[in-house]
Amino acid sequence: MELRFSVAAQVELDEAFGYLEAEQADLGYRFTADIDEALGRIQMYPLAWHPLGHNLRRCHLRHFRYGVIYRIRGDQAEVVAIAHDSRELDYWRDRLGTK
Repeated sequence: MELRFSVAAQVELDEAFGYLEAEQADLGYRFTADIDEALGRIQMYPLAWHPLGHNLRRCHLRHFRYGVIYRIRGDQAEVVAIAHDSRELDYWRDRLGTK
């Protein structure tokens, strides 16, 4: 399965990396390794994670309190948010549009 990031999800990933790296050396890199591992799980088992609605899923990271929120479109998964668990649950829904 092909993966792609929305612009907003990429911004969230970059911001989380910067914040974590500023908090502790190498923490941002550990975070991105956890993201990469989650993306690999999504690619292998795209329907295995918690459903959030029609074609929407959330895969939690193993070591950080974040989830990768994505939607499935054919043979592609689009990451729409990299969401911290403490954020408002559906803040990212306006990114879905009517596509």
